[in-house]
Amino acid sequence: MAGESRTGTYDVVVVGAGSAGCTLAGRLAARGVRTALVEAGAVVVPPETMPIASLAATAPGHVLNWAYRATLCQGRESTVPRGRVLGGSGAINGGYFVRAPPADFAGWAVPGWSYDDVLPYYRRLENDLEFGAEPVHGRSGPLRVSRPAGHLRAPLTDPFLEACATLGYRAEPDKNAGGPPGAGPVPTNAEDGQRVSAATAYLPPPWGRAEPPLHPLTVHGGHPVEELLLDRGRVRGVRTADGSVLHAAETVVAAGAVGTPALLQRSGIGPEDTLRAAGVAVRRELPGVGRGWSDHPSVYLPLRAALPDPHPDAVAAQAALHLDSGTDPAGDLEVLLFARPFAPGGPAHVMCAVQRPDSRGLLAITSPDPAAPPRLDFRYLRSTSDRHRMRAAVRVAAEILRAAGWDRAGADDGGPQGWELGNDTRLDEWLYTRLTTSVHLSGSAAMGNGPDAVVDPELRVHGLTGLRVADTSVLPSVPRRGPAATAVMIGERAADLLRAC
Repeated sequence: MAGESRTGTYDVVVVGAGSAGCTLAGRLAARGVRTALVEAGAVVVPPETMPIASLAATAPGHVLNWAYRATLCQGRESTVPRGRVLGGSGAINGGYFVRAPPADFAGWAVPGWSYDDVLPYYRRLENDLEFGAEPVHGRSGPLRVSRPAGHLRAPLTDPFLEACATLGYRAEPDKNAGGPPGAGPVPTNAEDGQRVSAATAYLPPPWGRAEPPLHPLTVHGGHPVEELLLDRGRVRGVRTADGSVLHAAETVVAAGAVGTPALLQRSGIGPEDTLRAAGVAVRRELPGVGRGWSDHPSVYLPLRAALPDPHPDAVAAQAALHLDSGTDPAGDLEVLLFARPFAPGGPAHVMCAVQRPDSRGLLAITSPDPAAPPRLDFRYLRSTSDRHRMRAAVRVAAEILRAAGWDRAGADDGGPQGWELGNDTRLDEWLYTRLTTSVHLSGSAAMGNGPDAVVDPELRVHGLTGLRVADTSVLPSVPRRGPAATAVMIGERAADLLRAC
């Protein structure tokens, strides 16, 4: 349905067909709500995105992702891929599908968003193929959740978990149970090696498999939303880059933690200095739009092991150790096994990440043009605590490699050498040259009632009517686990919050 401009009137317009947006639009339409789902990218489910093992669409320059340039820290630039296709980043990522732990919701302290409040939505979204009969899980939701087993369990996975046990780390066979952190297999949004994204799970044919057919749903694709239609404090819909105008009683922005604050800023909603510098008139000053967000800083350690390659359909992220750096019993560090080489003939890796960083980022548009990418500054490792914890994660990973028999002492294969591991200054030098991002950006339009809050607990944008945000932008900080499952949960919860519309 891309190409021609159009005008339409709906009950709800959802901007962004990512994990939260597809979930929300599918649930609304199933209730008979006339819903328009607007996606800047392709509104198809390309066959190449279906194998959960494939990360090809995350490569810079691939047509299915926005490859944003970003500054990670001083002197360290990177490319940040975000999904540009039906299903969003959940249609192209590594398939890691782990819930945020209870401690995140307790720390955020947002009314209506306690762990007990959101658990029914985590349960409602899933059909957990291993633990569905457990009280904290679901077995009839639209989205399949599984863990690597049988031929899809990589040869590296069991040695990794055995090494964690040898070092005294707790076993955590179900990382979505809300229990204490430990080592265990990674839940994925997959079944038999095939991806089950929010697009395929929640949308009807021809996009997905939801039944019965959702007649009130219209999907518009191929053109980004240029601006929100704001009239005397009320948002009345959107205008897309091809001139289409879609009117609605409620507009929900679910364009992701990069796309959402960028659209709000282009529409004149955000920090006054940012808007004026970009040549945008201030319609509603909200200082927190694009500010104060966080993400997981990470580095990769290569490993060489004389084991068979994983099955072609096996997910890359097979198992993870979550652990406490010494001050966080809920687990603020992650060591994640990537059992598949990033390039043919290359090594497998373990990723080390700080899961509850102190450092906060900035996002600012530079122009009202939706084709102009925003400026992203992650400001990684600015705090002493973040640097301390990143060193700790790398040292734990090195211990696991040795315990698993994968250590190559003295080998110059990109991993830190012993003399670097034992010296904070040298290890920091190694970290800064290899630092990357987990691409889990959250909190760029955060919930709350403080001066920097953007939305209230019902996801309504402060000071405006007819406008809500529903994606990981609203989380006050990045969760201690990757946010893919939480993004779908937000879509489920937003559907209930909009039930009265």
